[in-house]
Formats: sequence, C-alpha cells, structure tokens
Amino acid sequence: MKYVNKSINKLDSEAILKGKPLYTEDLAEENALIVKVLRSPYAHAIIKEINKDIALKVPNIECILTYEDVPKKRFTIAGQSYPETSPYDRLILDKKVRYVGDPVCIIAGSNEKAVDKALKLIKVKYDVLDSIIDFRDAKDNKVIIHDEDDYTYKLDLGIDRMRNICSSGGFTKGNVLEEFKNCDVIVEETYNTKANAQAMMETHRTFTSLDCFGRLNIVSSTQIPFHVRRIVATALDIDKSKVRVIKPRIGGGFGAKQTLATEIFPSLVTMVTGKSAKYIFTREEAFTGSSSRHQMEIKVKIGATKDGEIKAIQIYTLSNTGAYGEHGAVTVELSGYKTMPLYNRAKALKFDFDVVYTNTMAAGAFRGFGATQGTFAIESAVNELAAKLNMDPTELRLKNMVSQGEVMDAYYGETLNSCTLDKCLLKGRELIKWDEKYPRVSIDSKKVRAVGCAMTMQGSGISSIDTASVEVKLIDDGNYLLLVGSTDMGTGSDTILAQMVAECMDCDIEKISVHGVDTDTSPYDTGSYASSTTYVTGMAAIKTCESLKDIILDEASRVLKCNKEELEFLGDKVKSYDNLKEISLKDLANDSLVGEGRPLGAKNSHSSKVSPPPFMVGFAEVEVDKELGTVELINYVGVVDCGTVINKNLAKVQTEGGIAQGIGMALFEDINYDKRGKMINNSFMQYKIPSRLDVPNIIVDFEESFEKTGPFGAKSIGEVVINTPAPAIANAIYNAVSVNIRSLPITPEKIFMEMNKK
Repeated sequence: MKYVNKSINKLDSEAILKGKPLYTEDLAEENALIVKVLRSPYAHAIIKEINKDIALKVPNIECILTYEDVPKKRFTIAGQSYPETSPYDRLILDKKVRYVGDPVCIIAGSNEKAVDKALKLIKVKYDVLDSIIDFRDAKDNKVIIHDEDDYTYKLDLGIDRMRNICSSGGFTKGNVLEEFKNCDVIVEETYNTKANAQAMMETHRTFTSLDCFGRLNIVSSTQIPFHVRRIVATALDIDKSKVRVIKPRIGGGFGAKQTLATEIFPSLVTMVTGKSAKYIFTREEAFTGSSSRHQMEIKVKIGATKDGEIKAIQIYTLSNTGAYGEHGAVTVELSGYKTMPLYNRAKALKFDFDVVYTNTMAAGAFRGFGATQGTFAIESAVNELAAKLNMDPTELRLKNMVSQGEVMDAYYGETLNSCTLDKCLLKGRELIKWDEKYPRVSIDSKKVRAVGCAMTMQGSGISSIDTASVEVKLIDDGNYLLLVGSTDMGTGSDTILAQMVAECMDCDIEKISVHGVDTDTSPYDTGSYASSTTYVTGMAAIKTCESLKDIILDEASRVLKCNKEELEFLGDKVKSYDNLKEISLKDLANDSLVGEGRPLGAKNSHSSKVSPPPFMVGFAEVEVDKELGTVELINYVGVVDCGTVINKNLAKVQTEGGIAQGIGMALFEDINYDKRGKMINNSFMQYKIPSRLDVPNIIVDFEESFEKTGPFGAKSIGEVVINTPAPAIANAIYNAVSVNIRSLPITPEKIFMEMNKK
C-alpha cells in the first residue's frame, strides 16, 4: 500500500506550528458581545429573587437574562445520537440550582470590564436546601435532587429519580453463586476512582451570529457539530434548519467537548439581541462549569481454581453522575461490558450498577468512558488474585484471556473476529524485561524497583447507532475535495481519512483537500467520540471512493464513446483495455461541467452492527522509597492491537498521550469538594497533571491484527490507550512493597500509611 500503514505527516501540522488563526476565538468578530454567566454559590437552593436593576445601569451592558427570560423546555446537553440515553433534566436557566457553579444569570455586554462589573452588582436571594455531596449517600436519600414535574426522558434505562437514581441495570451469565463454590481462591475488594478533569489546552468557547436570512450561526470548539445543532435547537425551541454549526480546529477535547458547555448561552444572547456574541471559558470554568469523568466505586469479586482457572466474576458499580444525567447511563455500562469480556472463559459473570444524582458538577464523557474506571478495578483484582495464587500475573492472564473466534456474551454477544492480545502481552513482557525484573529488584536499603501489568479492551464506535457519511468530489483540476462530518480534535483523523481516500483513488495525498465541518454542507456524522472515526467514518470513505470510481467510469464511457466495461480506472486517467482510448482525470473533470456532463462526486454512509474491540497490554516499572512511600515511574511499555495501523506516527503519539493521561489519573489528579459542595481543585495550581518530568520513558509497539469489518483491517485506538496505567502502576507498587492501593490517585501518603499498617 502507498499511503495506508505509512507514517504521513498531519495535513495541518505546518499551519499549527506557524500559529495560523485556526481556532474558534481567532474567527470571532472583534465587536462580538462578551457573554458570561453568574453561577450559584450553593450546592442546592431555590432562587427566591434576582435583582438586576443596578447591573443593567452599567454602561455597555446589552442584556441580563434570568430563568424568567428563557424557554421552559427541558433537554440534555449530552452529545449522543437521538433518541438520547440521557434524561431531559436541564433548563437553560432554572429556578432551582443543583451544584456550586450551576448557571443563574446570563450577562452580555460590549466589553469584558463592563460584564465583570455587572456580574458583581447582581443580587440574588436563595432559599438554601440540604445537599448530597458524597455519592454513597445519594440513593434513597431524603433530599431529592430532581423532583420537577417536567422531568422526562426518551429511553428508560432504569431511572428512578425520586430515589436519586439516574440509571440502573446489569447483566448475568451463568450462576455466580454456584461457580464461586467451585473456586479455591476468591478476591473480593472495593476500588474507588475520582472525578477527573479532561484538562485540554483550549477551554470551551463559542462564537454566534445571525446571517442575512436570520439563521443562527454557531462557530464552536466541539466534537459533535451535528448534535450541537439539534441540542441548541431543542433548548431554544426553534427548528434545526434555523441553526448552522461550524467546527474549526480544536485544541483538544478528550470528551469534554462531547457535552455542550458554552454553545447555548451566546446562542440565546444572539437570538435575543440580534448581535454576534462569544463565550470563552476561563480555566476555572472549565474545571467547575463543564463536566468531569464519573467518580465510581466498584466492588469486584473474582474466583479461580488453585491452578489459575478463573471461574466467576461479579461486579457492582456505583457511579456519580452529579447534578445532571448526561452520559451517566452509558458510561457506567462500560465499567463491566468492556472489562469482563477480557476473561471471557469464566463460567459465570454478574454485573450490576446504579448511577446516582448528587449536588456536584455533572459528570460527562472522558477518554475511556467508564472502561477506564472498570479496568482499574478488575485488573487490580486479577493482580491480587495472582498474588494469592502465588502466580505470575502475566501467566494468569495468558491462561484466561479472550482469544479470536470466541463469542463474548458480556460484550453484547459479539464474536471476536480479530485479536492479538496474547502477542501484545508477550511482546510487552519482553520489552519491559519482565523475567529479569519481576517481581522486584532492590536498588539499595531504601529503594526498590518493581514491575506491574494490566490489559484492557475498548470498542470501535457504537454498534448499530453511530453513523458516518463522507463525500468526495472530483474538482475540475483533477484533484479531490474530501468533505467529512467527523471532528479532528488534533488527533489527525482528517489526515487518516485523506490517506484512505488517496489509497482508494490511487493518487498522491497532496491532491486531496479536506473540508472542515459545516452542518450546512458537510455530510452527517455523529461526531468524534466512542473511538469511531477511523473505523466508522473510514468505512464510509472507502464506500464513497468505490462509488466515485464507478461514476468516473460512467462519465468516461460517455466522453470516450465506448462501453463502461471496456475501461479501467488508473488513478490519474481512465483508459480502455485495448489502449486505444484514454482521458486524463483533469480533462474528464472539465468535460463533465460542459453540455451533457455532470459534476463528478459521490457520497456514502456507513454504520456497523458490531464494534470490534482494540486491545492493549501495559507494563509499568516503578521505583519506590520504602521509608517515604514516594513513587518514581521509570519505564512504561504499551503494546496495542488496533487492527491495521493506518498511520504509525499518529498511532504512536495517540498511545503515548493516552499513557500520560492514565499516569495522571493513577498518581496525581484529585478533584475534591468541601462540605458546602464547592470544588477545591479548580485550577492547575491545585489540580495536578503530569508534566514532562513526570512522564517516564515510554515504549510503544503494535501487534497488528486484521479486522474484516474495518477499513483496510483497522480498529480504533483513541480510548484504549488510557486504561492500563492505573492498575499496572498499582500492581508494580504492590510488587515493590506488598501493599495494595485500591483508591486513586495513588499518593505517597496512602502508600506510607498502608506500609505502616503492615
């Protein structure tokens, strides 16, 4: 292959390196109104009175909007396909506030200084209510967070809002009670993960205006342009045809921009005033006014025979959705459905979950989307099981791991068509030099080095739901225009799709121009989430290219006056098999625009009934101070099965970035609330993410498989790469100092206290 499976530079790399104006704020009009939001200081309260009279007298203030000035139509801000799995439990502005940071007023003015002054002059009286901060107290609490009469939902996924339950459910295979009786060794433990902030470089931001037809134009840093169009139209109670969404370059998302954070507020201001408006989140707002990873408590029970055959796995997950239910129902499912299938040979599986409302900021999407939390729990439990069995944890996994051809009951009954998980483990074990280092090597009297491991799986799009469309046009200079509705978040997905089109059309990649997302002109795509772009949109691109080649041959047969069956497509020209007739693509494209010709373009869609899982094995090497409990991460090895690797450079960078984020979750990132429900860690001064000095030597490799349902055999890679660091590092720490840390982040204090207990 000429372009697929090759390391091609990102198409926009030069523009980004040169700092060209590519992002939302760069494109906003200079005279756009500045929009800000006054937020609740209380975790749970009823607004009794809002006095905005003095604030309205501030010069250059255009409008101040309260709950009395906005549509009274509930909606969800979760970027999901319709009908959404999230409840409609939000208003643009509500009389009841449900967390510290919930919007109370929208203020717009012609300059930031005036808006900031007006914010301070608005007087709000609250009737403060009891609140629920600890999600373990939420279920059946006397405090009911959503008692409104107009609460509604499109799909009932175990909702019982009067018990503060946003979703509940589960899955069962076999009889776990009976199988546990047949086990010689059982591990039963509880694991806790915190809410994490996505911490992307570019905060949420949106610019809005009205065009000459009175339509609302939205330029936004979003992963979900088409969902934004639907959600804004729903919230403002207008037709979708009245909304246009444009997505420029994005400075990172990691799931944070799969939820609407800024889009609705300037949209409402523009509709009310007729003027353009922009809302740029501060870093504090990105922490406190958007969404986080779901905090989870996961109870795992796992049993095996004395020779290491895993017989039964039982999981119960309690998940904190915060004040609103976006993404709550589907995220929690992945804590079981994308972890238990790793040990598919177990005779019995049981998974139950509850998602509860609390008076904290709503949780949403974050890379890994529930599988990350579940992987920490189940992989830690498997490592503890190996220790009880006095067995090498890599050998225990090799004995029990899922393999190609198996039917995965806990993964929606899918058959595993592609899998090199065993090869990933063996290669990773070799790269980390496991046999030399396991379980530990003493450095001196104070320090010891040890290794640990974990494995994981994810998915490739959402089966039978995600839809992607691609359009390719042959321009009259013989080059191609590629139109997509998917969102490149900096991952290089536009480049990968261009590689596929170049391969299909047998042309140089320089001949392909990729058009950014514009809901007026781009073909429909659900958006960039659930690791879908390469797999789902990639297949749409291949189907489109096949259609376009057929259309080109049709047009060439008309121009050359011969049967289509006599012609072959050769990339830069069409030629007859007898070599007597030919026409260049450039001449054909020009000819198609004259007389009886037709513009040469094709559009196709794709949706998959399956979501083939990529796999990864991670190995951590740590150095632990036995007196202080401090941990230094020395090496990390990640080996990935993502099917055919379309672009090895970009895949390597994705893997390195995911590992770095996973290290942050494992060792540093810690969101906490005070007793009043105010987030304590609301800046990078308090919320620590890994710096370059905290990231160890990372070694990345691939064990390719071939997924027959994917483009050129590819599966996804975007999310699977974040899941292994937390359990692998925890395992390495255990191997070093014989203490199990079952709550994240793993801090020196926790290690020190556990060592002292021993």
